[in-house]
Amino acid sequence: MDFLNNILVYPIQEIPFVVITLLIAFTVHEFAHAYTAYKFGDPTAQKQGRLSLNPIHHLDPLGTILILIAGFGWARPVPVNRNYFKNPRAAGVLVSIMGPLSNLIMAFIGYGVWYLLISKNGGVGVPTFIMDFLNYFTTINLVLMVFNLIPLPPLDGYRIIEDLVSPSIRAKLTQYEQYSIIVFLVILVTPLDRYTITPLIQNVSHYFIERFAAIFSVFL
Repeated sequence: MDFLNNILVYPIQEIPFVVITLLIAFTVHEFAHAYTAYKFGDPTAQKQGRLSLNPIHHLDPLGTILILIAGFGWARPVPVNRNYFKNPRAAGVLVSIMGPLSNLIMAFIGYGVWYLLISKNGGVGVPTFIMDFLNYFTTINLVLMVFNLIPLPPLDGYRIIEDLVSPSIRAKLTQYEQYSIIVFLVILVTPLDRYTITPLIQNVSHYFIERFAAIFSVFL
């Protein structure tokens, strides 16, 4: 037990909340990509069984394990063939952004349920594990949203930038993509993370939590 506590980012008793959250968050995120691409005419993901809410079709074992151990990870990327799109750049942006947007929506829903339970007698009578799960569900989805919008390959934020810039700039980005991936990995696995990605995720997540609280305080 001590060994597991030493290698895991999260307390072992809270791992079930994290695992359930990741199953839902990764699945909906990748489904959102696949569904959007399909609606724009690309059947590639659909033919590979990715137009599904079954986690088995989307999870990457190593990526999921790394989240528990290192605090970051990934699901299986959804294949997209831009040749099917009538307007590749506009469709590409929407396909890329729908994954992070789905995480934002899930965080909003999770916080809304948490806020509703708290607003009723301060959550008295609500099992602690439910409140813990909602906390993790909201937080992890916000982390995934912000993380995926970082404009470095292979993340969604980079794909969005690719489609927003001119073809000439896109070609230059492609030339340096392999080096950008190395830079991104170095940032993740070194102390540089404490001064770059971590504060970015924390500050943006905190901003959205404040906005959620303001919205629900008006209606609940």
